[in-house]
Amino acid sequence: MTLKSYIRTVPDWPKEGIMFRDISTLMLNPEGFAQTCDALLTHYRGLDFDKFVAIESRGFIFGSVLAKDLGKGLVIARKPGKLPVKTMREEYALEYGTDAVEIHVDALDSGDKVVVIDDLLATGGTALAVSNLCRKMGAEVVEAGFVINLPDIGGTKKLSEAGISTFHLVEFEGD
Repeated sequence: MTLKSYIRTVPDWPKEGIMFRDISTLMLNPEGFAQTCDALLTHYRGLDFDKFVAIESRGFIFGSVLAKDLGKGLVIARKPGKLPVKTMREEYALEYGTDAVEIHVDALDSGDKVVVIDDLLATGGTALAVSNLCRKMGAEVVEAGFVINLPDIGGTKKLSEAGISTFHLVEFEGD
């Protein structure tokens, strides 16, 4: 089976008109999950970097497997108020309002080379906020990686305009 075939599409969730790409079916299937992790490992094995920065919450799944198998550090980027010690914070705009991400102040060292990792790239807002936060902490963002890209929504372009290259395994265009 192709990797894309393991991903369930849920129409009109969380609101009408949205085609939600559900990776729970991919992770439920050992072959699909292994295929995904192996493809990400193959890509990142030859890249020069120090740490993965995994975005809450599904990015934690892939980031932890990759960090363990490649012997890299794992930094977690979380919603505000979820980390127990001093953090740095980056706010970003949503369609209506704002949100923010935080990273522990001691998680990145100046000069660290990082890969931002998450399950899905849509608007790119969260990935850009995490990348900006990493840069403010003195790290170099080598790449942002995703299992799924929704190219019609514009995240790839947004990240590219910010000087961040992206990698993804599958795309869902249109619908």
